This record gives sequence, C-alpha cells and structure tokens, in this order.
Amino acid sequence: MAWQALNLALNRALADDDAVFVLGEDVGLYGGNYRVTQGLYAKYGEWRVRDAPISENSFTGLGVGAAMVGGRPVIEIMTVNFALLALDAIINMAAKLRYMSGGQVKVPLVVRMPGGVAHQLAAQHSQRLEHTLMNVPGLRMVAPATVQDHYGQLSQAVRADDPVVVLEHELLYFHSGPFSDGVGLPAMHAAAVQREGGDFTLIAYSRMVEVALAAAETLAEEGIDCEVVDLRSLRPIDLVTLQDSVAKTHRALVVEEDCRFGGVGAEIAAALNESAFFELEAPVARVAGADVPTPYNGELEAASIPESADVAEVVREWAVS
Repeated sequence: MAWQALNLALNRALADDDAVFVLGEDVGLYGGNYRVTQGLYAKYGEWRVRDAPISENSFTGLGVGAAMVGGRPVIEIMTVNFALLALDAIINMAAKLRYMSGGQVKVPLVVRMPGGVAHQLAAQHSQRLEHTLMNVPGLRMVAPATVQDHYGQLSQAVRADDPVVVLEHELLYFHSGPFSDGVGLPAMHAAAVQREGGDFTLIAYSRMVEVALAAAETLAEEGIDCEVVDLRSLRPIDLVTLQDSVAKTHRALVVEEDCRFGGVGAEIAAALNESAFFELEAPVARVAGADVPTPYNGELEAASIPESADVAEVVREWAVS
C-alpha cells in the first residue's frame, strides 16, 4: 500500500543518513494519522522522530533552520489545509534562502502534505493548494499517484538539496499496486506514460490518474484510444513528455481535482499552446473541480470533483470536433 511505501522510504532515509529526522503532529507515539510513520519512533527514538505541538509555522520554521545547518528534516503537516499556517516558513524562508544567499545556503527540506477531497471533511479540510504552491519559485513539488512513486519520489526528495513539497492524496494511502524497491527509479520530476494511445492525450496527476485511466478504458470500448500521462511533478512540469504525447495524438485534456481557475490545467494549456500549437488539432481541454468550497454533503461533494464519466464526455465532444 502507498502508506507502507512511504514508511519504507522514511525508514531507509533515517537508517542511511543521521542528518534525516521527522517532525510533525502525531508522527511519533501515534505513528501518523495515515500510519506513514508507524514504528519509526520505537526504532529511532524521539530525537529523530519528534512530535510537534499544534503550531505549523513554528515547527516548519524549525525545519528550515535545521536544513540550513546540515539537517535533512522531513516535516509532516497533518493536512494540506494546515499548511496555510506555515506558508511564511515555506514561501518566505525555504523557497528563497538559497537564491538570496547566492547559493551559499542549501535548504534540503521535505514537507509532506496529505490533502485532496476525501470523505466529507468539508470545505476547510478538503482543499487542494497546488495552484498556490506551484507559483513559488524555489520550491519543487511532486504529486505521486502510484505506490511505486510514493516510495521513489519521497526517497529522492529527502536527498534533494532544495525544498520539496510532497503532495499526498488522502484517498491513495490504502491503495495497492506494483512495487519494487530496487534501482532504476525514474527521475523525480519526469512525467510517465501510464497508458499508450494514439487518439487523445489525457494528462492527470495524483488521484486523477486513476480517474483518467478509468475513462480511457471506457473510451477504448467506443474506439477512442487515449494515452494517459501521469505528471508526477507539478514544479517543474515535464513539458517534453507532454509535447511528445501531443505530437502523436494531436488532442489533449488535463484532468485535475483542484479548481479550474488559475491551476495546473491552465498552465499546461498555455504551455502546450506556446510549444506545440501546430501539433494540436483542437484547443487543450480541461476537466477540473468545481470553483466552490468543497461541500460537506456527500452527494454535493462527489459532484464537485471530476469522475471518469466527466472525462469521457469531454473527450467524446473534442474527439469529433
């Protein structure tokens, strides 16, 4: 499962490098809200797996300071919604210090953030902040969708010398899938083609990858062959892989759970318009979450985020246009 892959990545990072430590709310004795730090407190002790008070900006700022003096902190913010309280440390400090010091100061900081729309957690606990964080120069950001990438991208993030935000979707922690802990992991910021196709490119990330794959299977029965590209990284975005896919299919659709306005889909549509205009036979389409605070009501919540039927409907429309 994805939580086990993350746990293994942290376990190995802690074992391999004494500079690595984990800090956050309930990461120690409790083992993490989603079991990600389960067993690490008993193995490495409270000095390296440290429970923090409910003060996100304070303990994230502590992580920035530790990274500046040789530590490799992995900060867990219990939910991405609480990251709003830590944006000063993340944006004003972590993202800017290497640049402002002329490269003299490295900030090897990882900030893990569970997020996304889960099950009726309401507006203040269902936010997706990728649209905010992807616009911060100096930050890197990954969004794993597979069990393999939960392990591989976190392992690579811990070794990076820049601050890396790891966006984890709450509904993916208990998903299973193929996994290998051997060598040959793809580059942290490279996109991956999860399904080959020749008629239409579906671009997605995090939980929306499985939504795009389900839509592709439905459309295949109708004779529309979709290629599904998992972005894996939101800062930077692997535009070359997207261009290569569009050169084959000539049509593209971005699927995102975050709101449509000013988000990942808008950036990709603009970038492909600039770099692959003459390969496109139709404008880059977008399917995204509704531009509303996420409702608490279960039916309204489900209606506010994309489903595979929504993706298939848009593809059908653009495939014949």
